[in-house]
Amino acid sequence: MTTTPAMSKARKRRRKTRTPQVNHRPPIIASTLKANEIDLSPGKEHMVCPDCSTWCPITGTLGTPKLVPHHTGRAGAAEPRRCTAGSNRRVTIDVEASDWRTELIEAVPTTASRRATKVLPKPKAKPAPAASQIKPTPLSAEQVRKAFRQHQQQCPACKGEAVGRDGQPLPCRDGERLAATFLRLLRQEPKRRTIRDFFAQERRRFDRQYATAAPAKRTSEWAAVLPAVQEADTRREQLPAGDAPTEGPSVPLKPLRPAR
Repeated sequence: MTTTPAMSKARKRRRKTRTPQVNHRPPIIASTLKANEIDLSPGKEHMVCPDCSTWCPITGTLGTPKLVPHHTGRAGAAEPRRCTAGSNRRVTIDVEASDWRTELIEAVPTTASRRATKVLPKPKAKPAPAASQIKPTPLSAEQVRKAFRQHQQQCPACKGEAVGRDGQPLPCRDGERLAATFLRLLRQEPKRRTIRDFFAQERRRFDRQYATAAPAKRTSEWAAVLPAVQEADTRREQLPAGDAPTEGPSVPLKPLRPAR
């Protein structure tokens, strides 16, 4: 169908709902809403309905602003319900669009700072052993000698630099204790070395005895179970009474690996 100059064109319909009805409830004050609950962009005025928490347009911004009739939640649902308490409710816009945009921009860093950071898993520490489970490490004369030399380099009393009120050098109790411990361990070192060598020798002797007795023990264990194994083999070789089954594969009667 073609359009001629004599034919009238249809007017473009308004996108926003126009209705003379006004809700009797008191108007909504824009300044009482949060910055993220209203949008004052020119030509895109929207706000969250306080009754159904649904974003809906604001119509009549140049005259009497009010909320357009809307549904609760999603309008395209299977059973939409109209928000009768919030539809056609008047809105008092007492906030400039520039002030609203500034408040919205300033609220972005504040909102980002309130967001929870990424939770890092806390490393699991192993429980400390009980006092009865702690095995003390035996001291050696070399370890005590190193500790004694380090103490002598740091202790003023061992260097002879610390003196008392009478001008006499002060003794060092820690240095004396370390020196006595070093001399005691040095005297005990030959005896400890002999004991360590004895236990190492006994351990090697036990390993040799175990390696020698293992084959004989294995042979005796096989000899103990041999009668039961032979009896089981004899019963397995006996054929059951009656005819052999006609269906199914045949059962081999000869061993796969004959005894040599």
